Amino acid sequence: MTRATTVRAVLAAAVLLVSVLITLTMSPRLGLDLQGGTRMVLQAKDSETAKADRESTDRTLEVLRQRIDSLGVAEPVLTRSGEDRIIVELPDVQDPRQAAEVIGRTAQLSFHAVQGPGAEEKKEATAKDGPTLPDEQGGLLDLGPVQLSGAGVKDATADFDAQQGTGWSVSLDFHKDAGKKWTGLTGEAACHPAGDERRRVAIVLDGKVISSPQVSPSVGCNVGLPSGSTQITGSFSADEARDLALLIKGGALPLPVEIVEQRTVGPTLGAAAIDASARAALIGAAATALFITVMYRLFGALAAMTLAAYGVISYAALVALGVTLTLPGLAGFVLAIGMAVDANVLVFERAREEYADRRNGSLRSALSAGFRNAWSAVADSNVTTLIAAGLLFFLGSGPVKGFGVTLAIGVLVSMFSALVIARALTEIAAGSRFVGDYRGVNGIARPGRIRTWLNERDPQLFRSPRRWLMVSTALVVLAVTGILVRGVDLGVEFTGGRLVEYSTSRPVDVETARDTIAAAGFTDAEVTTAGERDLSVRTGKLDNDGEHALRAALAEEGGGATKVRDELIGPSLGDELRRNALIALGVAVLVQLAYLAARFRWTFAVASVGALVHDVVILVGAFAWLGRPVDGIFLAALLTVIGYSVNDSVVVFDRVRELWARNRRAPIADVANRAVLQTVPRTVNTGMGALFILIALAVLGGDSLADFALALLIGICVGTYSSVMTAVPGALLLEKSSKAPPPARKRAPGRKKSVGRPRRDPADNGARV
Repeated sequence: MTRATTVRAVLAAAVLLVSVLITLTMSPRLGLDLQGGTRMVLQAKDSETAKADRESTDRTLEVLRQRIDSLGVAEPVLTRSGEDRIIVELPDVQDPRQAAEVIGRTAQLSFHAVQGPGAEEKKEATAKDGPTLPDEQGGLLDLGPVQLSGAGVKDATADFDAQQGTGWSVSLDFHKDAGKKWTGLTGEAACHPAGDERRRVAIVLDGKVISSPQVSPSVGCNVGLPSGSTQITGSFSADEARDLALLIKGGALPLPVEIVEQRTVGPTLGAAAIDASARAALIGAAATALFITVMYRLFGALAAMTLAAYGVISYAALVALGVTLTLPGLAGFVLAIGMAVDANVLVFERAREEYADRRNGSLRSALSAGFRNAWSAVADSNVTTLIAAGLLFFLGSGPVKGFGVTLAIGVLVSMFSALVIARALTEIAAGSRFVGDYRGVNGIARPGRIRTWLNERDPQLFRSPRRWLMVSTALVVLAVTGILVRGVDLGVEFTGGRLVEYSTSRPVDVETARDTIAAAGFTDAEVTTAGERDLSVRTGKLDNDGEHALRAALAEEGGGATKVRDELIGPSLGDELRRNALIALGVAVLVQLAYLAARFRWTFAVASVGALVHDVVILVGAFAWLGRPVDGIFLAALLTVIGYSVNDSVVVFDRVRELWARNRRAPIADVANRAVLQTVPRTVNTGMGALFILIALAVLGGDSLADFALALLIGICVGTYSSVMTAVPGALLLEKSSKAPPPARKRAPGRKKSVGRPRRDPADNGARV
């Protein structure tokens, strides 16, 4: 065993040991879509006295934190997003009505003198020194300026007075200076006769008069109430009194806020998603491991062992970094297992070629050459996937960000597992006498059935490049027809509105559910089934009270209805998410084009991006024909397909560049044909690894991941085709108009050109028998 192999083995063992310790001692941080709960996005807005900047938003966040802590929610998470947005995560909160009421209210409390009865026409107007507002009975009052604000309240408590029969009320205690103002305000009001509107004091909360009592006749003029406290009475329930006391005590929000996004997931849905994803991961990984073992024998079995190590290290990295694991992120973790075989397949296929070209070469030297020569393709293909993951993280929203993080971690760990762990295992195996004596066992000494068949037939695929481009054009036309005829069903995430899923106690058919919901007043609701007892209801603008009424109507028809998932997206956020999705696609195309142009010829870059656009259009068209929603999860799948498609194109064009540099006088069509025939085994074997995982996700992953898996299945199949039959013919046509010379052959730095001496096997120690 060489020193380099020893270093790799020790490094792999150390990383694996640390990962196992992390896995056994730390728990993952689950997103709300997996553990259940409510997530809200609040948009801060400018007030009359403050601008919605970073500092004011931070002050608003702290007030919200105090309110939520008073609600008794376990481990709430509040973070600022950007300059003027606040993300609130409330674990285990399934009915967000009370939380939304407490969180969303500005709680601007003020005390006013009453100047007299107001006129009807001044109801919406603002007087010179105060507003005109209706009192508790609906009569208008002309109010004076603010005499005292909620900032002067020291404490607020909810009290129940059973003896006086007043029911629930809220008692206020003022700070010293505020108490003096309260005494002055009530003293001025006491100067007016009993029954006069001006003897009243109005208490206003968020622009609404919640109490306007008359000052007691026992209070003298200009004397006022000296106690420094007061009581707000009204027809309060226990919850209303407690919430009002909580709002006043917590203080007014420095900025008004609006709920622009609200997502609620029941705990059963999250647990079911975890179980389904775990089953899909185990079955898909087992199928992938079996496939790679059959294809590459002993080395394939070692690569399968590497997959297990990859899973442990990736999971440990997610836990150690504190990444929040969301449902799309969980799917990304599972998908990355199938994509992790890519680097191993690249190396093994390259090692097969090297072994076949070296008549007297050793297995170890062929393997070393395979790792060395495959490095360029491995690096380029993984960079393109990292670009897609980065776009998902920076331009995605909510759970989709989690997919970008897990995908990026998966790509980096897959490179480590393939280039360090798998290399150490295969080099140790290649150096053993058993593998050397029985070459058919290792999986490298034989070219494989696909490669053998291609070598025997030697098909000339690109005699007529236009033929393949015509097929691709026909597929694009079919997809565009679907988009124009059927239309794209944008999800509620991009259009705004509300999507709620219910589980009923007994089956309810769609027509009955539609009639029931329409009878309850929701005539514009769209109802679909998501299972025997599961209903999905999509509406336009719908507040929490409306959702409660809708659920009650379904519960009456279905013998009970449990809310499984709830998504509310405001129209402004929907427009923003839709705009960000288009920006993400545009940036993905431009960044991939720039990277490929820097790494390859411009003709190769343009052809690859053309194939990429071809894949995007076909995938969107397929979902249009199928009537499936295009939402944030679909965007995650689409950007993944972009990375995968470019990944395949990179492998092909990397081989074209290498072969053309060896023989610069050869026709480019012949070079491209040979490059494709040499890389087809890798393309097929890698695609099979991903397909096993995706089929398992589609069948076992449940409804939450079905569309995601379907989009990736279609996209990977189309991307595999286009990387060969669209990108390569496109590059051939572009090369006809290009005047750039063929690429020069690169020589390893520091090596001198040998003259008259054959290359020596680096693993050969010179001994001869």
